[in-house]
Amino acid sequence: MAYANIVDSNNNVIDLYYQDCGQGPTVVLIHGWPLSHRMWEYQINALTEAGYRCIAYDRRGFGDSEKPWDGYDYDTLADDLEGLLEHLDLTDTTLVGFSMGGGEVARYLGRHGSKRIRGAVLIGAVPPYMLKTDDNPEGVDQAIFDDMLANVKKDRPGFLGGFGKLFVNHEGQAPTLSDELLAYNQSIANFASPRATQECIKAFGFTDFRQDLEKIDVTTLVIHGDDDQIVPLANSGQRSSDMIKNARLEIVKDGPHGLNFTHAQELNTLLIDFLKQGR
Repeated sequence: MAYANIVDSNNNVIDLYYQDCGQGPTVVLIHGWPLSHRMWEYQINALTEAGYRCIAYDRRGFGDSEKPWDGYDYDTLADDLEGLLEHLDLTDTTLVGFSMGGGEVARYLGRHGSKRIRGAVLIGAVPPYMLKTDDNPEGVDQAIFDDMLANVKKDRPGFLGGFGKLFVNHEGQAPTLSDELLAYNQSIANFASPRATQECIKAFGFTDFRQDLEKIDVTTLVIHGDDDQIVPLANSGQRSSDMIKNARLEIVKDGPHGLNFTHAQELNTLLIDFLKQGR
């Protein structure tokens, strides 16, 4: 198993697990909440076969990475990403962030700039700003995030079971995944740190990325499903693509939040085409 031993912005030493697969131009994959690098299985297969090197790492608190008590704000998470890129001495890299991971892409580029980065992809991503405020009326009521947090504290596996079905718009009469894959997806979420699971609700729910998006100066692809019940297109992907200079929006018809599972072939084609155009 490969670990990047990094020193975070609070001078704490953190071990981040990463998977390094394939050869060619580098793509760094940043997973969603509350998953791990394992969510990218079907993208890693396609990208490596197409001639790309994939780095898929686990955010602190998730998967096989170290699970500290603190450090789940986006500034620290972006600094963790910078530490991984430094550890691997990566340049000319494309960042691909899914859902919460899209926030890391935005905050990284806003905080560290694009000296190491060729392009960016946001998939079902939480920017520009999830929380409804006076100057962000398109956002979500805070009560939604408060309810999520309360239910995670009360019965985390039970909450994640329902969330996992909504993640892929899975219904009994019209399932989008096999029961086995749905159960596997929940098993990934179940083994995240309970503390990280809670704290990251606050992070992705209450972080404003609007200034970060304005600073992005690399070619960016925004991919979003038009039937996303977790991070709605109109509140996020559409607005982000409007705010980012040189961004292109690709809308996946009938796509739920978990495009990586339900629309893997379409998502993979969009990713590979974008990567080829950047060369």
